[in-house]
Amino acid sequence: MFKEDDIRPQELMKGQAEMLAADINRLLKHKNNFVNVTCPACGSNESHKAYEKYEIQFVVCDRCETVYANPRPRPEHLEEYYTQSENYAYWNKYIFPASEVVRREKIFKPRVQAVIEICQKLNIPTNTLLEVGAGFGIFCEEVQKTEVFHRIIGVEPTPDLAQTCRDRGIETIENPIEKIDFGNEIIDVIVNFEVIEHLFSPKDFLAKCYELLSDRGILIITCPNSKGFDIATLGKQSSAVDNEHLNLFNINSLTMLFESCGFEVIDRQTPGKLDAELVRKQILLGEFDVANQPFLKEVLIDKWDQIGESFQNFLSQNLLSSNMLLVGQKVR
Repeated sequence: MFKEDDIRPQELMKGQAEMLAADINRLLKHKNNFVNVTCPACGSNESHKAYEKYEIQFVVCDRCETVYANPRPRPEHLEEYYTQSENYAYWNKYIFPASEVVRREKIFKPRVQAVIEICQKLNIPTNTLLEVGAGFGIFCEEVQKTEVFHRIIGVEPTPDLAQTCRDRGIETIENPIEKIDFGNEIIDVIVNFEVIEHLFSPKDFLAKCYELLSDRGILIITCPNSKGFDIATLGKQSSAVDNEHLNLFNINSLTMLFESCGFEVIDRQTPGKLDAELVRKQILLGEFDVANQPFLKEVLIDKWDQIGESFQNFLSQNLLSSNMLLVGQKVR
C-alpha cells in the first residue's frame, strides 16, 4: 500500500516545517495588503467563512462550494514567495532526492503512461508537451525517455527547482506561464500537477493555456478536491489546507471553470492514494477524535489491515478522493 512516508519521509519533515514557517512569516508581512476576490471557479461574490489557518481566512462559495483564500496575497506577493522560498529550496535539496525513487515509480511513471494513453485515445498529435510547474523534473525526464513527444518544455519559476530541471537536461523556462511569449509555438498537450491551487487567478491561467494549445489540444490538471475524503473529514487539519493552496476546488466547480474558459471536460478522476492514511494518521496522533464516529474508527483503526486498502480504492474509484484529475480539450 502506498504510504505518505514514501514521499514525505518523516525524519526530514521537521526541517521542512521550520523552512515553511519562515516562508509564511515572509508572506504575512504583506497581510495588510492582501486583496478580496470573487470565487475563482464561478465568479460569485456570495460566500461564508470556513476556517482560518496560518492567519489566512478561507471561505466557501455559496454557489459552487469552492473553498478559497479571501482575502489573498497579491500576484507580486506570490512571486516573491516562490522565488525566495526556503521551503522549496529544502524540498529540492533533501525531500525530493530522498523520495525520488518512490515518486518516480509510484507517481510519475503512471502519470506519463496515463498522458500517453489519453493522447492515443483522442488521437492528439505529440509534437510538443509543456509541463507547468515542472518541480524536480521527474515527469519531464520520464516523458523524454518514451520518445513519444518531439519537444518537451518545463515551466518552473522557482530558481532552485528550475536549475534541477536544467541539470536533468530539460528545456526549462524560469517564469510564470502568464509572462511567457512562446511566439508561434503550438503546444499539443499542457500538463500541470498540483499547480492551479497555488495561483492568484486560476481563470487567467486556464485562459493562457487555452491560447497556447493547438486546435483539439488537451490540458491535464491534478489538484486537491475539497469534497474528497481527507479534506472533507479533517477540514483545516488537512495538510491540503495551507498558506499556498489559495483555491480548493471540487470536481464540479473545476469542471465549471474549465468550461467557462472554452474547454470540454472529457475525463474526471480522483486517483488519490492517501486519503484514508492521512485521516488515520491524525487519529493516531490524537489530533482527530473519532470517539463519536464509530464507522471511521472501525474502518481506519480497528479493521485497517483488513479493509484499509480497499476503502481507499473505493474512494478513488467513486470520485471521493481528495486528489482529482481533469482532462479538458480545446473545442472553440
